[in-house]
Amino acid sequence: MDRRKFIRGVATGAAGLGAASSLAAPAIAQDKPNLQWRCVSSFPRSLPALFGAAEYISNYVKEMTDGQFEIQPFAAGEIVPGGQVLDAVQGDTVEMGHTASYYYVGKDPSFAFGTTVPFMLNARQQNAWFDVGGGNELLDKFFEKQGIFARPAGNTGAQMGGWYRKEINSLDDMKGLKMRIAGLAGQVMAKLGVVPQQIPAGDIYAALEKGTLDAVEFVGPYDDEKLGFVKVAPYYYYPAWWEGGAATHAMFNLDKWNGLPKPYQAILKAACAAANGHMLATYDWENPKAIKRLVGEGAQLRPFSQEIMQASFKASKEVLNDIAAKNETFKALYDSQTKFRGESYLWEQLAEYNFDTFMMIQQRSGAL
Repeated sequence: MDRRKFIRGVATGAAGLGAASSLAAPAIAQDKPNLQWRCVSSFPRSLPALFGAAEYISNYVKEMTDGQFEIQPFAAGEIVPGGQVLDAVQGDTVEMGHTASYYYVGKDPSFAFGTTVPFMLNARQQNAWFDVGGGNELLDKFFEKQGIFARPAGNTGAQMGGWYRKEINSLDDMKGLKMRIAGLAGQVMAKLGVVPQQIPAGDIYAALEKGTLDAVEFVGPYDDEKLGFVKVAPYYYYPAWWEGGAATHAMFNLDKWNGLPKPYQAILKAACAAANGHMLATYDWENPKAIKRLVGEGAQLRPFSQEIMQASFKASKEVLNDIAAKNETFKALYDSQTKFRGESYLWEQLAEYNFDTFMMIQQRSGAL
């Protein structure tokens, strides 16, 4: 081997690598611009699982981009009220928001499927439908018409049926009841004689204390404990048949989303997926401890009677079918979830249900 030729070849190769590096650097830099976004939340800072999702996404994105993409989260009321997050994102007041899409069923009932629909899916089913069953793709088409892009970014799991100032033993007890309740559940409750109310989280306690409300549903033990409902409405009912697996979404202004480099879009999608799992894990960890504390403070746990559950199920089908007959987008989402619901519960009554039931029996017997 000619050593001189070999050395010259290595030197030429090294120079080529140096040139390639110098050429590649600007392209990489272009893919990672310095950005500063604002994210408005529908939730107060006092609810760390819900508001914390926006913080979680922000921290994830900052870490994954070495601080070149920063998102500053704002709680409900700091820039816009919690119920106006969608409007702020659509109007480009802010680049993104974190909210529950069913808050906006007044604009279009199809928004309900981004969060939850009465008597439909639990949290695991909801995530399966979003990620694998075509739910995200169906919602993408709907959200695009609303001027946003969105991804699931949190789930509470099955919620509690709310706090009541008096016992609710029959359908007659529900007539005339003034209740804070969100999403399409208000329309179902109205069929049962309830008077549904839409009140922001920060105003619920005062309304309950003054008697402006007779009942309130929010989330479950971990959040409800912080809001102090047990002090004025001791009867705590379950389950929230209208929220078997309530999801939250990160919503992005569509133009801002489309203007992002592809790597940043990928990082945001990953951040939302991580926040989605983290929120559910937080509730699964915190609710068992919180429910014990609430009972210690006087909460009286009550299941909804079968009479109420059956009547609610019937009323829900009537409401959903009526909306589907008038709204093609709603019908497509409803048909997709309904088909999956039937298949999923056929499966879930086998392994999961029997394992969980056996373990719950052991817990009640003191064996765990």
